[in-house]
Amino acid sequence: MPRAAVEENSRMSLRIRTEEKKLLLRAVALQHTDLTDFVIEHALHAAKNVIEQAEHVQLSGRDSLRVLDMLENPSMPNARLLAAARALPQQP
Repeated sequence: MPRAAVEENSRMSLRIRTEEKKLLLRAVALQHTDLTDFVIEHALHAAKNVIEQAEHVQLSGRDSLRVLDMLENPSMPNARLLAAARALPQQP
């Protein structure tokens, strides 16, 4: 189970197998950087990709046309939607 992140601390510890660390160190040497910069750069890139994929909705061509049609020709609100709108607090 993941542990809670400690936000007030800028340090991060992780365990890694010897073979994996050797591989990272080889890549670090080839890029003439240090392990911390290498890991942070690539982890941030991966994190941005994960967030972008999670927040991005991709529609098929058919679905895109349906959304556009619904925006241009909205259906009339049904009784439940009208009741929900009336139940909202009135703004001054």
